[in-house]
Parts: sequence; structure tokens; C-alpha cells
Amino acid sequence: MSYIDLSIREIHKALLDKKVTPLELTKEALARAKGNDDNCFESILEEEALRQAESLTDIKEGDLLYGIPFLNKDNFSTKGIETTASSNILNGYKPLFDSEVNRRLKEANAVMIAKTTLDELAMGGSGTTGHKGITYNPYSKDHSRMVGGSSSGSAAGLAAGIGVFATGSDTGDSVRRPASLAGLVGVKPTWGRISRFGLFPFAPSLDHVGYFTRYVDDAALLLNYLAGHDEKDFTSSYKPVDDYLARIDEGVKGKRLFRIKEIEDSLSDRRLLKAIDKLSETLIKQGAEVDIVSFPKDLLESLYATYIVISCAEATSNDANLDGIKFGPYYQGKTYQESMKEARTKGFSELIRRRFVIGSFALMKENQDVLFLRAQKNRAKVVDYINKIFLKGYDAYIVPAASSVAPLFGQASDKLSDEYLIADNHLCLANFSGMPSLSLPLALEDGLPLGVNITAMPFEEAKLFSIAKTIENITGLGGLSTVNPRKGNL
Repeated sequence: MSYIDLSIREIHKALLDKKVTPLELTKEALARAKGNDDNCFESILEEEALRQAESLTDIKEGDLLYGIPFLNKDNFSTKGIETTASSNILNGYKPLFDSEVNRRLKEANAVMIAKTTLDELAMGGSGTTGHKGITYNPYSKDHSRMVGGSSSGSAAGLAAGIGVFATGSDTGDSVRRPASLAGLVGVKPTWGRISRFGLFPFAPSLDHVGYFTRYVDDAALLLNYLAGHDEKDFTSSYKPVDDYLARIDEGVKGKRLFRIKEIEDSLSDRRLLKAIDKLSETLIKQGAEVDIVSFPKDLLESLYATYIVISCAEATSNDANLDGIKFGPYYQGKTYQESMKEARTKGFSELIRRRFVIGSFALMKENQDVLFLRAQKNRAKVVDYINKIFLKGYDAYIVPAASSVAPLFGQASDKLSDEYLIADNHLCLANFSGMPSLSLPLALEDGLPLGVNITAMPFEEAKLFSIAKTIENITGLGGLSTVNPRKGNL
């Protein structure tokens, strides 16, 4: 096993002991990136990464991200480095500022190896709509399976062993579902816990900064660096930042957890259900209470439609500046409208144009009551119901992170089925409510990862990490990647 495959604290110790250097870590990460054929990257930043790594010669104990290679989703603004959000309309755009996330990682001396692909403008969940084509799941060597999206490149790159962690963004499930399909830990903290300054907006009321790691410890450690108020983002929370590692080994004794019957009923993968049952039995043996509760099926079936209306409406407004004048390629027209139409027609894919049409339609004055406002009211009903369950004294809920293993490209799905409407879309519950949510490996099915998801009340990330660490100990799948395969315990 290479040092790059270890946890952050293990790598830090090796750096302090002079067993490895930031430059050696960086060179290995770059070699893996250049040897990868899963179409993970918008750009590999070889010169910049090597230059930074060469300058890192004075590591101090406790500087845990010092010299750690990472991957950065290409919808985080990076000063002087092309940032396109995988859209042709932003080809050549080099921001004049860093996102707050990028600024904090720079300050911690983490080394950015590459900018990763995504579904165009972070709209989509397949990893197939970026302007550089399809991103593949590294667990399928024949490029036959999806890795999910929108944070497709970050998930695929980290699962392939490139870097130690990767940034992402999560509007409906865009970190947590790819994490499940790629055998990773995927975290979406509480809304407002991490600054979104410099993150290209999709749907601000749903958008969360998220990230991928291979170990739960690393996920907790990373939030220590990224969480906290930022005056440049008025939605970022003033709530003090916990030490998310301090309680990570406290276990689950005395904790009350619940499963949602209607979500599990929508699944057809019996091995996934069996793995969740076995996990529950083990958690109960370790002192947790695990109940099965009911959630109104009509509310679960409405999640996808509610999400589409709200997210498309917000995206239509947020991306109005991508007009070929302020941003994007300029096409000469007789009027501003002609120039904008030409730029947006050629700059956006069909999927993006369709979502903007949906959003514009929902925001039309005559449609707002029956579409946009109705969706907002339904969102409130969903959040109210999940809060009522938590008020019965529960600490978190456990659900499947995806309906099965990574699907094959072109695999047909019945979009009116419960499996599609519920099992493939229920993770947006945590985006509607702003609750912290985490996916991690549960088991392997024919060599492909199955994931489980945990969600807790707002700002209870420390509790979330302690439950996740217990599950990681049970499954034996910490550190899972294609270069470090594990058989697991379940």
C-alpha cells in the first residue's frame, strides 16, 4: 500500500517522520491521474502542484493537511485557473478570486492535483453531461457503469486512488449518491456550515458544499478545516465549530436510530436490504435502538417533482448572467437578445436548456401559484414531517444511499416506479431540511460497492461522524478504493 492510500493522520505522521515528502506524494498522485482513463478531469495541474509541493519543506505537528494531495470539483472558483463547471459557455474563464473552500485549503497547504469533471453546471446525476463527455466508474474496467453525479469526477478520481480527498457540491444527492456508487465516504454538512462563496450556484436554497474521503476519520478532520462563518457568504452560520474528531469513537450505545419503511419497500435489491438488516442487528447488539418508522408514501413520491421545480426555478435565476456578454463566448448579433440567444444555444447542452425552460415556466406569473409556490409548500410539509419524527427523541436515520450498485449505462428504468421515484431520489430529504447527511460503504455486491446513508439533526455532525465510524468498524470497508480493495465484514 502506498502512503497516498492511508488516512490523513497516518500520512501526516509519515511526513513528520520523514518517511515521505509532499513532493513524493504529489508525484504519485499526478502519476495516477495521468494514467487514469475514466475521464475524471477538466485539467491536471501538474506544474502548479509540483511547484507548490517543492516549496513545502517545513511541516509542523498538527498541520494535518500540509502536503496532502486533493481533487477539486470544477465549479469551485480557482484564482487564475480555468473554471468551467464542465460547460462550454465558460470555456476559458479564469476567475480573479478563490472560493472560500479553496482559500482555506491553500492556507492549510493542501496540494490541488486537478480540477474534476461534473455534470454541466452541476445539474444532473449521471456524470454524462459535462462538456468533456462521460465520466466512468473505476469499478467497471470496461467503462460500462455510471459513477453518478453531479460530482462525478471527484468521486471517480478518489475511488481510483488519485489524491486523499476531493471536494464536491450537493444539491439533491450530488456527493452522497456518487459516494455510494464509488465506495467512498461522502459528506453534506448542515446548510450554512461551510461557506459557499465562490461555488457556482445551482439552487442556493438546496446547495451544500460537500466532499469525499475514503475514511470517516478523514471526513471529520476535513470539516474541522472547512466549517465556520465567512463574512463573504451571508448564509454561512455563526454557530461555533465543533472538534469533529473529539467524539468520533464514542460509539452508538444509547443512541436512537430509525429506518424508513416506505424507502426500503421501494427497493428491489434484496442483498442491499439484507445488508441493512444485518447492520441494524449489529448496531442493536452494540447498544443502539433501531426502529422502523413510516413516512407518507405520497410525500416520498413527490420529492422528485418538488426538487425539479425548485432547483430549475432557482437555476434559471442564478444563471441569467451566463449570456455571452458578462460571461461566455460572444456572438455578434443585431441586439442583445440575439447575441444572448446565440451564446446560450451554443454554450448550453440540451439538458441545461430544458431545465431553464422548466424553471422559467415555473416562475411565470400565471404559473407561480400552481408550480413554484406549490413546490415550496410541499417542501415545507416534507421537512415538517421528518422533524416530527426526530422530535420523538431520535438521533439519526439510516437509509440506503442508492437503490443498488452502480447502474449500467443505458440501463432502462421505469420512471413511474417506486424504485425510481423514491429509492433513487430520497436523499434530497436532507437538502430540503438542511440536515447533515453522510454516505459510506456498506457492503460489496459482486465486487461493486453498496452504500448506506445516515442523516442527523442540523449541526449535529459530531454525532453523525461517531455513528458513521461505528458503521465503518462494523463493515471493515474504511479506505476502500480500486487500488486498495477490501472484502468487508457484512
